[in-house]
Amino acid sequence: MKEVSRSVGTLLLLFTLCFSLQGFASSESDDKAEGAVSTKEEIDAYIQHHIKDAHDFHLFSYTADSGERKHVGFPLPVILWSSNGLVTFMSSEFHHDDSGEVIVEKGGSSFVKLHGKIYELEAGASEVKFDEAHHATNASKMLDFSITKSVLGILLVGLLMLWAFSSLARQYKTKKVPSGFGRVLEPLVIYVRDEIAKPNIGEKKYRKFTGYLLTVFFFIWILNLLGLTPLGFNVTGQLAVTAALAIFTLVIYTFSGNKDYYMHMLWMPGVPVLIRPVLAIIELAGAFLIKPFSLLVRLFANISAGHIVVMSLIAIMFTLKNSLGVAGATGLSLVLSFFITLIEVLVAFLQAYIFTMLSALFIGMAVAEHDHDHEHDTHGHEVSDAEDVRENFI
Repeated sequence: MKEVSRSVGTLLLLFTLCFSLQGFASSESDDKAEGAVSTKEEIDAYIQHHIKDAHDFHLFSYTADSGERKHVGFPLPVILWSSNGLVTFMSSEFHHDDSGEVIVEKGGSSFVKLHGKIYELEAGASEVKFDEAHHATNASKMLDFSITKSVLGILLVGLLMLWAFSSLARQYKTKKVPSGFGRVLEPLVIYVRDEIAKPNIGEKKYRKFTGYLLTVFFFIWILNLLGLTPLGFNVTGQLAVTAALAIFTLVIYTFSGNKDYYMHMLWMPGVPVLIRPVLAIIELAGAFLIKPFSLLVRLFANISAGHIVVMSLIAIMFTLKNSLGVAGATGLSLVLSFFITLIEVLVAFLQAYIFTMLSALFIGMAVAEHDHDHEHDTHGHEVSDAEDVRENFI
């Protein structure tokens, strides 16, 4: 059974990798076709486009016999707050244009899509005008509440987690040992509880924060895995998403911090009085800037870099096809992409673990009790516990 599972997993990985190649391979048949990706500059632009968010869900493209570039996917809702109020329409009205040429008129306003962003044209403008740096001079950004590809991914993963954990919770009401998919979830839940929450927050208060840590762990992990599929999700590679997760952790440990936490931060004991204000500034910067910044940048940078590396290795089939031949370049690209994808599967779990571990550590530092009862050994000496370990971080 284990051998079958391994074989199925390998086939799924190869399937994912082969479908990931289609974004580039669709242009191989006709390098001169509109939208073809063949030169180094076009490949760089394609990779940058791939890791960005989008207002429509694009699956793949192909060149028709007529030479016209066809795009396969489905539109997503565009929700904007313009100068004339709330405006909604489907992203298909832009007809896959991202250069500002297609103008959509809705609710008394005119809209264009430029470099993945939607702009509102000034009143009376019939086209976008650019300056020397190719910035729009007669259009401005608005509040954009659209259901983008990343938002869709968040909603899908949220519903999946709600269904999976609700099912696991219902099983615990009727049986001690879960069955089905619950058997997969239970070891991971216990791992987060016993290996992350308890050691870093402590036996007394870990239950209060375990729900958040479980949510963050599975949310990041599933989205990281989803980003390795042919669907092209890159949710955790969006700076806004990782920043929101970091802010959640910041809010939790800030409002959960006890008196000792803030006393050590604002007026650190055991040091000369003249140095305490300087240390207070450093501690405040660490708590409100450095800690959340480290959380958001680590996740964003690692996931984005992983996608860029995979796409760059796939692009070998074009950049080296003249020197290695089509078969040699494609074979080298496939082998290298396969092994880096294996590493990315590990990174997907590792980044979820690191974010959850650091969040638990920051929360544990904020709620650590400095005046608590210690256990004693047979000789009457105090035994250090988790509270003492976390106290040393403050």
